[in-house]
Amino acid sequence: MDSQTAIAIYRTMVRIHRTDQRIQQGLAAGDLQFQYYPCGGQEAIPATIATHLKPDDESVITYRCIHDIVAKGTPLTEIMAEMYGRESGTSKGKGGPMHLSDPTSGLMVTTGIVGAGAPIATGLALAAKLKGTGRVVTCSFGDGAANIGAVHEALNLAALWKLPLLFVCQNNLYAEYTSFACSTASPDIASRAAAYGMAGEKVDGTDPYALHAAAGRAIARARAGDGPTLLECVAHRLQGHSYGSEEAHMDAALLAAARAEAPVITFRARLIADGHATDADLAALEAGVMAEVDAAQAFAESAQAPGAHELTTDIFADPTHSPEIPGPAPSEPARIETTRRIMFGQAINEAQDQALAENPDVILLGEDIEDPAGGIVKATYGLSTKYGRDRVRGTPISEQAIVGAAIGASLAGLKPIAEIMINDFAMVCMDQIANHAAKLRYMSGGRTSVPIVLRMLTAGKVGSFGAQHSQSLEAWFAHIPGLKIIAPSNAYDAKGMLLAAVDDPDPVIILEAMRCYFVPGPVPEQPYRVPLGKAAIARPGRDLSIISYSWAMQEALAAAETLAADGIEAEVIDLRSLVPLDFETVRASVARTGRALIVHAAVEFCGFGAELAARLQESLWGQLKAPVARLGARYTPIPFAQNLESMHFPDAAGIVRKARALL
Repeated sequence: MDSQTAIAIYRTMVRIHRTDQRIQQGLAAGDLQFQYYPCGGQEAIPATIATHLKPDDESVITYRCIHDIVAKGTPLTEIMAEMYGRESGTSKGKGGPMHLSDPTSGLMVTTGIVGAGAPIATGLALAAKLKGTGRVVTCSFGDGAANIGAVHEALNLAALWKLPLLFVCQNNLYAEYTSFACSTASPDIASRAAAYGMAGEKVDGTDPYALHAAAGRAIARARAGDGPTLLECVAHRLQGHSYGSEEAHMDAALLAAARAEAPVITFRARLIADGHATDADLAALEAGVMAEVDAAQAFAESAQAPGAHELTTDIFADPTHSPEIPGPAPSEPARIETTRRIMFGQAINEAQDQALAENPDVILLGEDIEDPAGGIVKATYGLSTKYGRDRVRGTPISEQAIVGAAIGASLAGLKPIAEIMINDFAMVCMDQIANHAAKLRYMSGGRTSVPIVLRMLTAGKVGSFGAQHSQSLEAWFAHIPGLKIIAPSNAYDAKGMLLAAVDDPDPVIILEAMRCYFVPGPVPEQPYRVPLGKAAIARPGRDLSIISYSWAMQEALAAAETLAADGIEAEVIDLRSLVPLDFETVRASVARTGRALIVHAAVEFCGFGAELAARLQESLWGQLKAPVARLGARYTPIPFAQNLESMHFPDAAGIVRKARALL
């Protein structure tokens, strides 16, 4: 190692150490208040790896992160300001110490969820590969995360696709309060790489010389297109799991030895012994670092806290898409008349075809989406043949990896459409959806966005799918700020809303009802958009309003026909979009008719209809001619036997009975 590199590594190590110590001093004094995870003992790992990275190389790190973000080059002023919850912090004070974000320096995500960053890193690396940027992505996590399923899915995907990615396991010998020996029967982490068909190496994480050589090999391998590496860096933690936590679970003798030979101490001595610097040189360097940390703290202490408006900023690109502060519904272009009729599923296929043709940044990810399968309901049939398997990319059965890769790719400028085969399977990857796709814009203070589309089938009332393949989870999604949810009921809307979702700057979940998939409707051949957040009056009426969406619209419209035969004119509203929500169209309809019946295929208890009912009651109290009514699925798992399934879901006859009761 040349002197310039060696001294650069030491300077970064000192900057990390002093910043870490200053944060802990602030916590001790009561000036700061948060859960903090010290990095003592691990300073050399990112400081050394950073010497091989270019400014535009990207990183995903975990909540024990102060060493990683300092090494990546984020200004100490921004880091310290975030610790103080200031508007000039890395995330405008909205991320905090576990969610630091600095895309300017390539620090794309800091996650507070163990192991969750690995799938996102694969997406960043995929984007680098597809775009030919030459970037390398690093992903840091601890030894505890090495036993998390998301990490295994990411390792497999990265190896399969030969991504330019360096997985850095910072093995500090304790997963929270559990020793490494009690966490796994494996003798180390690095040897697991062979099972995935990738390179793996174990190195002393306190020795910059060894780290420099090992990281150099791994990053050169990634830049050459030879795929990822799992680099295990062993460095004994010098404190408990978090600031102020106990150390009784730690081996006292090993801890004392590690503290006596802390990397900052030993590397300083080695720099002098090897002739890279004198004691006076390093003392001057250390004084300069201390002055920098002092200035960063002073800056943070005097900086402004975020204004009240920041509470509701950065949930979505447009704040008025929040149901809490809604703006006017978007205007909808005139419907394009056509005699051409195709099925709902064909409309979904055509929308993806046209999105791929219009925008080279659009990619498709999902299980079995490539030809000859073309998806389990042929939603992607023909597209991999037409656009190639780089852009229409089949994946392993790994929902966390699919969504995480879509998130990472979107952070790097791509527009992924990811398929989760069945809505029920979203539960397998809910962390990626709810904690990352939904929150990254907010946690980064608007510095990053996640413009992905997640396509999911809902399979209710088509028979034979049973309790784990037929659910409708839209109320769950709607409860998570940052997600947009759409549920078209017909082929025209399916195509137009999917194309609009691809254009949207926020994560959009489109629920595609299998019961609608083979229902034909008029669909223009050219591309068009149906705006999100605009309800449609599917049938005008005067006596009551029936509000629904997705396949339940079939039952609502059928019920309206039955009621009309008896002289009862029901107005049927197709919500189409749950978030953003066009509540004004619903409210205006119910204000005219005086009666409302909300119908959905999801379980009625705590369903989306409950939110609508509450809003209508609050908004129209005194004008209603009857209480707002709801009709949803029964409070049971979805049964297999078709006679029981028919009893579980709402149907036209049940809607008619409810409507008559309202009248």
